[in-house]
Amino acid sequence: MTITQNRAHTSSATTDNEIAAPSKNPVDQEIQPIFKMVRPRRAFEDICLQIRRELSEGRLKPGARLPAERDLAEQLGVSRTAVREAIRSLEVAGVVSSERGINGGTFIQHGDPEIITQAVQDMVLLGRISIDSLTETRIMLMNDALRLACERATNVDLDAIERDIDLVEELTLSGNLTRRSTYIINFYNLVARATNNEVMAMLINSLSEIVRQLLDRISLDPRSDVVEVRRQILKHLRARDADAAIQEMTQHLERLSQQLRAKEKKITTKPLRP
Repeated sequence: MTITQNRAHTSSATTDNEIAAPSKNPVDQEIQPIFKMVRPRRAFEDICLQIRRELSEGRLKPGARLPAERDLAEQLGVSRTAVREAIRSLEVAGVVSSERGINGGTFIQHGDPEIITQAVQDMVLLGRISIDSLTETRIMLMNDALRLACERATNVDLDAIERDIDLVEELTLSGNLTRRSTYIINFYNLVARATNNEVMAMLINSLSEIVRQLLDRISLDPRSDVVEVRRQILKHLRARDADAAIQEMTQHLERLSQQLRAKEKKITTKPLRP
């Protein structure tokens, strides 16, 4: 019996046995399942689903080349247009990349955290994510990161953080604010790296980059206490005092959030020039 026939048989049996004779069980009468209309998938969606399934089951791995467009269309029994649409969709999602040339083709990506950064950044620009929500999430992630870093960070990790603080201080004193804005988020990324948790590092790096872009977009004046705050946090990290480091970081991020909100409000309420 095929899958379709089995479904039809099951549906018919259900209709004859269950709907015609309602359950006398009061629990069954109170809680009824809710079914939704099934939306048939388009060809390119099914192709994407199959490629993702091959990835999840390990038959496709990062760096693997997919069959050529014509071959893939023949294997799947679809048009080349459907294959092209699927590849474009997977490229946007960061699952595959296409390369031209003799050794070109479509390859499975190794994973690009910038996809997450761009997606969240778009949500911020569209007003779907507020600065408050962004700050709240950063505080939660950084709190966990600091706690883990206090447990796992090596002297090499902590020395790298100190060198980064020295660089930001040097750029601040020299007035090189353009270059400073490029390096300003490295501190958070280095703390995240010290956790030895690649998922935490990816999320923190993404949110830090979004905040950096926000700072650049609204031309926020640099805070004068950044270097001192970071030196205090580093001191607490070296002492393995997670609570003190978290308190210092939380207060700093909340101050930054207040500054961002005030600046953004000033920009949005500024009258347009005639």
